[in-house]
Amino acid sequence: MGMILKLIAALATAATGVLALVKPSAAYGFIGLKAEGARGVSEMRTIFGGLFIALGVTPLFLGDTAYLMLGIGYLAIAAARMFSILFDKS
Repeated sequence: MGMILKLIAALATAATGVLALVKPSAAYGFIGLKAEGARGVSEMRTIFGGLFIALGVTPLFLGDTAYLMLGIGYLAIAAARMFSILFDKS
């Protein structure tokens, strides 16, 4: 069961990246940022596209340590989001 959850997390991360790479305007729905101008679109494609694809696909090839790193990344995101909820009232 644990392996299935890890696989789902990795594939969902990669799928999010593919969506942001192919259609950056769709990323607005899940991150709340708008890409304005060519530089904005490029940032959406690189950070939310390329990086998320790499983060999702790498564990499929490297195994447990990479899955751990993906989990730590999501834990850091959750901690930063909690900070933002408390201090920014977001």
